[in-house]
Amino acid sequence: MLEESAQSAIDMFLSAFNARDDARVIGLLSQALTSDVVFWGPLGRSEGVAAVERFVLDLRRHPAGAGTMVRCSAVDMPGEWARYRWAFTTPDGGPRLAGTDVVHLRQGRIDQMIVFAGDIGSAP
Repeated sequence: MLEESAQSAIDMFLSAFNARDDARVIGLLSQALTSDVVFWGPLGRSEGVAAVERFVLDLRRHPAGAGTMVRCSAVDMPGEWARYRWAFTTPDGGPRLAGTDVVHLRQGRIDQMIVFAGDIGSAP
Protein backbone atom coordinates (compact mmCIF):
# COMPACT_ATOMS: atom_id res chain seq x y z
CA MET A 1 0.00 0.00 0.00
CA LEU A 2 2.78 2.46 0.88
CA GLU A 3 4.63 1.70 -2.37
CA GLU A 4 1.47 2.43 -4.39
CA SER A 5 1.06 5.76 -2.59
CA ALA A 6 4.73 6.60 -3.16
CA GLN A 7 4.54 5.63 -6.82
CA SER A 8 1.46 7.80 -7.27
CA ALA A 9 3.18 10.86 -5.73
CA ILE A 10 6.37 10.24 -7.72
CA ASP A 11 4.53 9.81 -11.01
CA MET A 12 2.50 12.97 -10.31
CA PHE A 13 5.75 14.88 -9.66
CA LEU A 14 7.30 13.62 -12.90
CA SER A 15 4.15 14.42 -14.86
CA ALA A 16 4.70 18.11 -14.02
CA PHE A 17 7.72 18.08 -16.36
CA ASN A 18 5.48 16.78 -19.15
CA ALA A 19 2.45 19.02 -18.55
CA ARG A 20 0.67 20.47 -21.57
CA ASP A 21 1.47 24.00 -20.41
CA ASP A 22 3.30 25.82 -17.63
CA ALA A 23 0.05 26.77 -15.87
CA ARG A 24 -0.65 23.08 -15.14
CA VAL A 25 2.74 22.52 -13.44
CA ILE A 26 1.87 24.04 -10.04
CA GLY A 27 -1.36 22.02 -9.81
CA LEU A 28 0.46 18.75 -10.42
CA LEU A 29 3.23 19.62 -7.97
CA SER A 30 0.72 20.64 -5.30
CA GLN A 31 -0.85 17.18 -5.53
CA ALA A 32 2.52 15.38 -5.28
CA LEU A 33 4.38 17.49 -2.71
CA THR A 34 3.71 18.81 0.77
CA SER A 35 3.63 22.61 0.99
CA ASP A 36 6.82 22.57 3.08
CA VAL A 37 8.76 20.18 0.82
CA VAL A 38 12.56 20.31 1.16
CA PHE A 39 14.22 19.93 -2.24
CA TRP A 40 17.92 19.15 -2.68
CA GLY A 41 18.61 19.70 -6.37
CA PRO A 42 21.59 20.47 -8.58
CA LEU A 43 21.67 24.06 -7.33
CA GLY A 44 21.44 23.25 -3.63
CA ARG A 45 18.68 23.25 -1.02
CA SER A 46 15.34 24.95 -1.41
CA GLU A 47 11.98 24.76 0.32
CA GLY A 48 8.35 24.90 -0.76
CA VAL A 49 6.34 23.99 -3.82
CA ALA A 50 7.16 27.33 -5.51
CA ALA A 51 10.89 26.52 -5.40
CA VAL A 52 10.32 23.10 -6.99
CA GLU A 53 8.05 24.75 -9.57
CA ARG A 54 10.91 27.10 -10.58
CA PHE A 55 13.20 24.07 -11.01
CA VAL A 56 10.65 22.24 -13.17
CA LEU A 57 9.88 25.32 -15.28
CA ASP A 58 13.60 25.96 -15.83
CA LEU A 59 14.05 22.43 -17.14
CA ARG A 60 10.93 22.78 -19.32
CA ARG A 61 12.61 25.84 -20.88
CA HIS A 62 15.68 23.84 -21.94
CA PRO A 63 17.32 25.51 -24.98
CA ALA A 64 16.55 22.41 -27.06
CA GLY A 65 12.86 22.62 -26.11
CA ALA A 66 10.62 21.06 -23.50
CA GLY A 67 11.73 17.47 -23.14
CA THR A 68 10.22 14.35 -21.70
CA MET A 69 10.76 13.11 -18.16
CA VAL A 70 10.03 9.46 -17.37
CA ARG A 71 10.43 7.10 -14.45
CA CYS A 72 12.56 4.23 -15.72
CA SER A 73 12.60 1.90 -12.72
CA ALA A 74 10.28 0.47 -10.14
CA VAL A 75 9.79 2.42 -6.92
CA ASP A 76 11.89 0.86 -4.15
CA MET A 77 10.50 1.78 -0.76
CA PRO A 78 12.06 0.50 2.46
CA GLY A 79 9.87 2.23 5.03
CA GLU A 80 9.01 5.90 4.52
CA TRP A 81 11.84 6.55 2.05
CA ALA A 82 11.68 5.64 -1.64
CA ARG A 83 14.03 5.77 -4.60
CA TYR A 84 13.57 5.53 -8.34
CA ARG A 85 15.50 6.17 -11.53
CA TRP A 86 14.45 8.75 -14.08
CA ALA A 87 15.50 9.97 -17.51
CA PHE A 88 15.03 13.30 -19.29
CA THR A 89 15.32 13.51 -23.07
CA THR A 90 15.03 16.66 -25.20
CA PRO A 91 12.53 16.69 -28.09
CA ASP A 92 15.10 15.85 -30.75
CA GLY A 93 16.21 12.73 -28.88
CA GLY A 94 19.19 14.22 -27.09
CA PRO A 95 20.89 15.17 -24.87
CA ARG A 96 19.68 12.64 -22.37
CA LEU A 97 20.18 13.04 -18.65
CA ALA A 98 19.42 10.27 -16.18
CA GLY A 99 19.63 9.95 -12.44
CA THR A 100 18.13 8.71 -9.21
CA ASP A 101 15.87 10.53 -6.79
CA VAL A 102 15.43 9.66 -3.14
CA VAL A 103 12.20 10.90 -1.57
CA HIS A 104 10.61 10.85 1.86
CA LEU A 105 6.85 10.58 2.08
CA ARG A 106 4.45 11.97 4.63
CA GLN A 107 0.77 11.08 4.33
CA GLY A 108 1.17 10.00 0.70
CA ARG A 109 2.99 13.13 -0.47
CA ILE A 110 6.68 13.92 -0.94
CA ASP A 111 8.03 16.11 1.85
CA GLN A 112 11.77 15.67 1.15
CA MET A 113 13.54 15.04 -2.14
CA ILE A 114 17.17 14.55 -3.11
CA VAL A 115 17.98 14.61 -6.83
CA PHE A 116 21.07 12.77 -8.06
CA ALA A 117 21.71 13.55 -11.73
CA GLY A 118 24.17 11.50 -13.78
CA ASP A 119 26.04 8.32 -12.98
CA ILE A 120 28.43 7.75 -10.13
CA GLY A 121 31.94 7.06 -11.31
CA SER A 122 33.80 3.86 -10.51
CA ALA A 123 35.82 3.56 -7.34
CA PRO A 124 39.55 4.12 -7.89
